[in-house]
Amino acid sequence: MSNHNFMNSDDIRHEFSIAMSVMYQAEVPLYGDLINLVSKVNAEVLATQPEIKSQLLHTGEIERLNMERHGAIRLGTASELSMMRRLFAVMGMYPVGYYDLAPAGVPVHSTAFRTLDSHSLHKSPFRVFTSLLRLDLIGDVALEREAIKTLQKRRIFTDDVIELIERFEVQEGLIPEDAQHFIKEALETFRWHDKTPVTKELYQKLLHQHPLIADVVGFKGPHINHLTPRTLDIDVAQQKMQTGGIPSKAIIEGPPRRACPILLRQTSFKALEEAVSFRTANIGDSDECCDGYEQGSHTARFGEIEQRGVALTPKGRALYDTLLNEARNRLGVTPNEDNALQYYQILDETFSKFPDNYQTLHDADLAYFYYQLTDNTHDSGQAQALLSATFHKVDLSTISRAELSTLIDDGVIRIEPIVYEDFLPVSAAGIFQSNLNQSKNNSYDHSSSQQDFEQALGTTVYDELKLYEEIQAQSLKQCLAV
Repeated sequence: MSNHNFMNSDDIRHEFSIAMSVMYQAEVPLYGDLINLVSKVNAEVLATQPEIKSQLLHTGEIERLNMERHGAIRLGTASELSMMRRLFAVMGMYPVGYYDLAPAGVPVHSTAFRTLDSHSLHKSPFRVFTSLLRLDLIGDVALEREAIKTLQKRRIFTDDVIELIERFEVQEGLIPEDAQHFIKEALETFRWHDKTPVTKELYQKLLHQHPLIADVVGFKGPHINHLTPRTLDIDVAQQKMQTGGIPSKAIIEGPPRRACPILLRQTSFKALEEAVSFRTANIGDSDECCDGYEQGSHTARFGEIEQRGVALTPKGRALYDTLLNEARNRLGVTPNEDNALQYYQILDETFSKFPDNYQTLHDADLAYFYYQLTDNTHDSGQAQALLSATFHKVDLSTISRAELSTLIDDGVIRIEPIVYEDFLPVSAAGIFQSNLNQSKNNSYDHSSSQQDFEQALGTTVYDELKLYEEIQAQSLKQCLAV
């Protein structure tokens, strides 16, 4: 069933992201200070670095820059993950990528819900990094059983939002009135609740196992724990955080500072200690609810910022992973405040092996790019002839890198970096660990399973590298169409 009166999923997502940002700023006022800081840094970069402004204009990213947000939530059960997938589908968001954080000492595996094509991303670049807790990694059978019992008692979705999700699936859309109701009801899932369903004693047991386990099992729902804006210069932003009295983490996660940024760099202000009320009896102890509470505190929610660079090909990702592992092995310990300068120096030295020039990245097939016609193409008969000769091929996949490089060198087409829209497991783990007051490094020998995760999800995840490859190929076809 189709209806032209349905509200577009891109518009629902856009309005939801704005509503979530307003809600989170009310819950965490320091987040508002972070947004203002990032906006000022971005304005300075655009005013002083015309090449970056030109690049963002060519890729269409400049209009979306101030809208960019990525949130993060943590879920406790397969049924929660499955329903969350259906909720995000209303907003045109789908699971992209599989992230195994267990090897990095975080007992979750994850995906990122986002939209898939450039047009929708430019209209509303809203993403939610969504993790599923791995209770099998608790290592304490009795505690695992108690955690499962607690999670089975909670309902993180309102009855109204479930009804609207089902209506969307049947109708293949929502009328504007229903869409606005959906936004209001969906926000309730992500809202902060300062009254917990567990006792302080159970909370402490969960905390001892891992702070993230306590953050999931110990609360009524998957409160949004950060909502990240995009900065054009994360080093300057972190410096301004520190001089402005915003306590930032010591290490910027991801690759080093480069002339041509790659993938993703992230930092954050440290997690806040927030007052909560613990039940005097666990909600899972009986079917009768207990109204008694005692005061305590919880630390999990923080403010993150990120700088995004060009998406890397499989070859580029392999080189990145090799160099990052080499740098960390050279340091020998987890990067922290005491060794930050040493780590940055090692990182710079190690990544000198990674080309820092867009043309070289393209020619070596290390990164993904948009192909765009230049003004010279329309003015030069020779350029048109060269373009026609190249694109006369029936199968565009047979066009070689050398032929494309010739077109670029001759000014017929230009390349612009396709921004990396996704996440990095090591960086995510580093952010989590530094903001959860984790005093010990957990080691999980069990490997996570994408198959198990997708079974809980109810579908397979999209391969992010294939999505970038398709965007690049489509831009080449558009050159031919013009």
